[in-house]
Amino acid sequence: MRLPRSTRSLLFAVACAAPLPAEEGMWLPRQMPALASELKALGYTGDAAAFADLTGFPLGAVVSLGGCSASFVSPDGLIVTNHHCVQGQLQFNSRPDRNLMVDGFLAPDRAGELPGGPGSRVFVTVAVEDVTAAVTGNIPTEVTGRAYFDLLERRQKELTAAREREPGYRCTVTSFFEGLQYLAVTQLEIRDVRLVYAPAAGIGNFGGETDNWQWPRHTGDFAFLRAYVGPDGRPAAPAPANVPFRPRHWLKVSAAGASPGELVFVAGYPGRTARFPSFATIRETVEFSLPRLLRRYPEQIALLERVGAEDPETALRVSTRIRGLHNTLTKTRGVEAAMVRGGVLAQKEAAERQLLAWIEADPTRQAEYGHAIPGIGALQAERARLRERNLLLGEFAGAGTALGAAETLHRLAIEAAKPDTERDPQFQERNWPRLREGLERLQRNLDRRADRALLAYHLESIAKLPAEARLTVLDRLVGLAPGQEPAAATAAIAAWVERHVSASRLYERDFRLGLFAQDPAALAAAADPLLQVAAALFPEQEQVRTEAKDYSGRLARLSPVHAAAVLAQAGGRVAPDANGTLRVTYGTVKGVESRDGLFYLPQTSLRGVAAKATGQGDFRAPAAQLAAIRALRAGTASPYVDPRLKDVPVNFLSNVDTTGGNSGSPTLNARGELVGLLFDGTYDTVASDYFHDRERTRSIHCDSRYLLWVLTAVERADELLRELTLAP
Repeated sequence: MRLPRSTRSLLFAVACAAPLPAEEGMWLPRQMPALASELKALGYTGDAAAFADLTGFPLGAVVSLGGCSASFVSPDGLIVTNHHCVQGQLQFNSRPDRNLMVDGFLAPDRAGELPGGPGSRVFVTVAVEDVTAAVTGNIPTEVTGRAYFDLLERRQKELTAAREREPGYRCTVTSFFEGLQYLAVTQLEIRDVRLVYAPAAGIGNFGGETDNWQWPRHTGDFAFLRAYVGPDGRPAAPAPANVPFRPRHWLKVSAAGASPGELVFVAGYPGRTARFPSFATIRETVEFSLPRLLRRYPEQIALLERVGAEDPETALRVSTRIRGLHNTLTKTRGVEAAMVRGGVLAQKEAAERQLLAWIEADPTRQAEYGHAIPGIGALQAERARLRERNLLLGEFAGAGTALGAAETLHRLAIEAAKPDTERDPQFQERNWPRLREGLERLQRNLDRRADRALLAYHLESIAKLPAEARLTVLDRLVGLAPGQEPAAATAAIAAWVERHVSASRLYERDFRLGLFAQDPAALAAAADPLLQVAAALFPEQEQVRTEAKDYSGRLARLSPVHAAAVLAQAGGRVAPDANGTLRVTYGTVKGVESRDGLFYLPQTSLRGVAAKATGQGDFRAPAAQLAAIRALRAGTASPYVDPRLKDVPVNFLSNVDTTGGNSGSPTLNARGELVGLLFDGTYDTVASDYFHDRERTRSIHCDSRYLLWVLTAVERADELLRELTLAP
């Protein structure tokens, strides 16, 4: 694909176009120098170009955990992130009689730090290159669909392989502006990650689901990890001989925190936003995806809570899954409310009408962009016919279950027989260590009780599919049929699930790992019932994947044209949608009028912790923390008391533009000092992932003074405090 010169030039418009408000935009580091005038207007006296240097200060200290953000805060590889970002490490090291997820953990010394578990990673971005021409250049316009998808995938594989020749590095070729631009992101991949400190849940998750996405907030959402490498300084597998990683840069922790009106920056790895996609795409989300999730997630939460109540070990194994479901469910409720009742969907539709009018007003624009929006709409309508069926098939053999492990093993056996360049990217040899670690880490999550409940739940939904959308392979395996009496279907499902789950050995770690990278004949010889199901499902799943690739290839011809039209109409600087790559956003610490007559102050303090700490439900503050609050009230001095609040600040609001994946991102002041950790957003404006509300959107941060006060007054974490460099 070769876009017209006018379209390609839009990629460079960031250097010269009119400004956007500071609070909107998750900016690429390379875009930051062009924002110098806006930063200056907010009182920034530093050099904006510093934010474009990935290996300099401060971005050289900011890292990804592969789902959360974090930052180095000492020369010995100490990392600070959110408490909720280390739940996997806490669960991995927990037992029913030693529940670190509830009690927390503080390593007595470095020898006492706990292993993060298989799959724990720290990614340090070292290079970003524009590879658009290498990915999309010189492709005839008639190439589309599956052929176009395969060609783009092959080119991305080649670019990735060229950048991973040196061991220890990980490269990802990622699209921006809906495929209008491609960047190759190279990262140092650190594989030995250890748990240093996480507060008790009564601090780190204070407020729980009751306060999730809400303000005012009083949550100490912080924790510490440490990155280790081999004695030669290179990334290595976890081993006792490994030594702490020595980053080139680390952040000083501010003892002054952040104050109302202060300029702050957030640097991190936001996950996904969808501000560029067409109205048809967003409408499908609102009319189909959100209601479906709002219906199914509460049902799954209820199932897992029920089986967890039957056994303490099961409760521990399903706890992180339940917390994740709750978090997504709460956010989705807010998104759905804002989209429908709050009018965000109508705003999106109005914006697209304006775009269409702008395109149609000029014959040149009509020729260049006019086909994109109708074409995307037609694709969406075409895909709708079997979308529920295909989703149910994917969920049935989903991640986190023994059947999901069986599917991974079977697909790997099929893909391993191909040349590496022809394999699905997920199953290329570069990803085998991750796949194996995932299968190993499952040991802390797999549970027969939970699997029985979830498999039966998904099969009950599959049994209700209409005749024209049946999953015939499951009809045959389970004994289902269209129009079957519900009682008969339920009985058949219960018997089938019990037979297959009870007899499977995939719940045994050594058996499961012993089948890794084995050929199909070896898997068949294992005679495991869930492996047999995975083999039977494979042709149906492969057909769904083939159709999805054809759809993606056709969409990839249209989406960049739509994005180019959006950029051309805007005529100004626009940040690309979040996609898991390093971004910088900035704004000020400020409150907000949440709704008529209700104004949110920008800070909370220990007074709110004490008032909420009832000892019940989500508000069980540790006794040591309550004692420290009483001591503070009795006159014990603390350098972390805010003179204006006359108390230790806990959380604060800012108008920075963030989303999921930013959890754990360092919040920096104008000197690049860590003044807080971003951990959430407000419920009122969660729909900003789709349409940014410049006036009301707020992000929630944990103040650095609260972190330091807890370490000092509650934990007496002297070794950890000595390691931190405090800003004067």
